[in-house]
Amino acid sequence: QVLLAESGGGLVRNGGSLTLSCAVSPRPASDFHMAWFRQAPGREREFVAILSRSGANMRYSDSAKGRFTLTRNATRTMVHLQMSNLQPEDTAVYFCAASGRAWLELRPHETRDYLAWGQGTQVTVSS
Repeated sequence: QVLLAESGGGLVRNGGSLTLSCAVSPRPASDFHMAWFRQAPGREREFVAILSRSGANMRYSDSAKGRFTLTRNATRTMVHLQMSNLQPEDTAVYFCAASGRAWLELRPHETRDYLAWGQGTQVTVSS
């Protein structure tokens, strides 16, 4: 079992930056492929980024590439999503997710491939 808890959301101006955090317990984050998704009102939950359990593989959505960075802390208890140049269309509830699948079998965009989710944290970007 793994528990995930996001934090760090808030209100930020257009072009601003924000870092989200996801606390992972009781197992280390390196036991899982850790991902971030987001869901805007009236829209489906969409993939943002993923870091493989080994730390060697990373993928980003097209909208996240060049602006967002996913990292894991040295003690492997947290993952962070550093977001820069935020735009109003980034406004959403952001969720942390963990997958126990083999990397080559994992479909990063598929929510069903994840075994645990956090409660989400709201990010609002004002125009």
